[in-house]
Amino acid sequence: MATLRKKQRSFLGRFWRFLLKLTVIFFVSTIGTTFIYRWVNPPITPLMVIRLFEQKSDGIELKMKYDWVDIDSISPYMWQGVIAGEDGYFLYHNGFDWDAIENAKEYNKTHKIKRGASTISQQTAKNVFLWPDRTWVRKGLEVYFTFLIETFWSKERIMEVYLNVIEYGDGIYGAEEASIEYFNTHANRLSFDQAALLVASLPNPRKWNVKTGNPNLYARKNIISRNMLNIGPQKLEKHPYSEVRGKNK
Repeated sequence: MATLRKKQRSFLGRFWRFLLKLTVIFFVSTIGTTFIYRWVNPPITPLMVIRLFEQKSDGIELKMKYDWVDIDSISPYMWQGVIAGEDGYFLYHNGFDWDAIENAKEYNKTHKIKRGASTISQQTAKNVFLWPDRTWVRKGLEVYFTFLIETFWSKERIMEVYLNVIEYGDGIYGAEEASIEYFNTHANRLSFDQAALLVASLPNPRKWNVKTGNPNLYARKNIISRNMLNIGPQKLEKHPYSEVRGKNK
């Protein structure tokens, strides 16, 4: 009996030490990666890998267009449009828009089509570090990574990463590739209307993009255009405790 108890204590001890090591590895790797991405651009994202596997399983040609450009090389209309269409309080919140979350909860109680309340920071955290899913585990990790990027990155850096990794269509990632694909121009030359159209596609870019001609795209584009005019020019403010690549606008 004594030998059995010793074996049980020994097993529990090894188990807890293993969990402790895993916890340390998790925090060191995630915090370290987030800190490095403060300056280093993500070479690839989990969503890009998932889309490649989906293309392969569907038997279609593998396609991944991803060309990083600094925020100085992206038309200001793009990030103005994203603020107007996706997250009006981006410059002022700490990663979470609590009023929008409460409004979405109340709305979803009485509607079948659910409304989200993810901020640009949350979407960036999800796109860079996680996978598209609605489980509580993924949402919990999204909160964790959102806290990290809001801690280590500036608002300008968050916007720069967001505009470069977000999906704009099948195998198309980033404002530069989307500009070339849909308008045969570079991201720094996007017009007001072109930027509004790209932003309008973001809720469902593989179904709502310029090539599909979906009427929902143009209805949303009109709303975003009005919001852009209402809020006027925006300045991507620098986080007081972090550095930023490039110049502030």
